[in-house]
Amino acid sequence: MNSRKDQLQAFDRLLTIMDELREQCPWDKKQTLQSLRHLTIEETYELGDAILDNDLEEVKKELGDLLLHIVFYAKIGSETQDFDIADVANEICEKLINRHPHIYGDVEVIDEEDVKRNWENLKLKEGKKSVLEGVPKSLPAVVKASRIQDKVAGVGFDWEEPHQVFDKLKEELEELQHEIKVGDAEKMESEFGDVMFSMVNYARFLNVNPEDALERTNKKFIKRFQYLEQKAKELNKSLKDMTLSEMDVYWEEAKKL
Repeated sequence: MNSRKDQLQAFDRLLTIMDELREQCPWDKKQTLQSLRHLTIEETYELGDAILDNDLEEVKKELGDLLLHIVFYAKIGSETQDFDIADVANEICEKLINRHPHIYGDVEVIDEEDVKRNWENLKLKEGKKSVLEGVPKSLPAVVKASRIQDKVAGVGFDWEEPHQVFDKLKEELEELQHEIKVGDAEKMESEFGDVMFSMVNYARFLNVNPEDALERTNKKFIKRFQYLEQKAKELNKSLKDMTLSEMDVYWEEAKKL
C-alpha cells in the first residue's frame, strides 16, 4: 500500500488537476453546486452497486469519482470565498473529535450501543432541536425509514426484544388485511406503509440492512428473468406466448444456477 507521503502527494495532484480543469475546460468552468448535485447522487448509487457486487476494483474507481466531486464542490466554494478543501477537512475532523469523547476525552463506553447513544445526545447538545434533523428529506423511503429508526433507538425509543417487533409486524399485517376487505384505498395505502415500516424495523433487530437486502433480491430477480428471456429467445418464442408453467421450468433452472 502507499505511504502517507504518497497518499498526500496523490491528493495534492488531484487538487492541482482540479485547478487546471476549472480554469481551462469549458465544461468544468460552467459547473455549479446545483449542476453537480444530480451527478453526485448518481455516482453514490454506482458506488453502492459496486459494494453490493463486492467488486473492489470498481469500488476504487467509484470512490475516485466521488472524491472528485468533493474536491469540485470545495473548489467552487473557494471561488466564492465561502470554504475550501481545508475547511471541509477541518470541519469533519472537529466533528469526529467532539463526537468521540470516549477516544479524545474522559467518557467511558461499554459497547457500540453506548457510542450510538452518546452520538445522538451530543448532536442535541450542539443545538439540534430533534434527533431526526439529520435525516435527509430526499432519501429513498426504505433508507429513510431505517435511518429514522436508528436515530430514535439511539435515544432509547425502541423495542426491547425482536419478538416484540415481529408481533407488531403481524398486527400491522392484520390491519392491512382488514382494510383490503373493506376496500378503502387510502387506508390500504396507509396500512401498507405501516407494514413496510415494521418490516424495516424488524430487519434492524435481525442485523439485516433492508435496503441492501431488497437490492440483492432485485439483482437476483433480474438475473433469473434475463435467463428466462434468453431461453425464450433460443426457442424462438416470445414470453407473451409462453404459458406460466413453461416459464416456470426455466425460472427453476435459473434458481439452480
